[in-house]
Amino acid sequence: MLNRSYLVTIRLVKEVGAATANYGARLAAAAARGVERKRRVSGSPITDKDREMAQRCVECPVCSSARRNQRGLAFWFVKLIEGGLCPYCKAYERVYGRKAHEATPG
Repeated sequence: MLNRSYLVTIRLVKEVGAATANYGARLAAAAARGVERKRRVSGSPITDKDREMAQRCVECPVCSSARRNQRGLAFWFVKLIEGGLCPYCKAYERVYGRKAHEATPG
């Protein structure tokens, strides 16, 4: 008999895709072990252009919704495109030290 977590994993793979489900499972396993995700910090200094681009990400309605709600279509969309496609999300990560979809502290 299949256990519930296995069935949920199969459902996630079908709905979201194998790569996203695998990434989420690895993050959940690391969080359960108490391991914090390592952030890649570039050695280059933050420029004024980086700050301007990060500000565009702060003002973006999709990214703001993802940071505020932490679920839903906007969150999923920002989480998938931020690192690969959007230069503003990349700049946000360089300036603020966290991903564009992560909740703001406080």
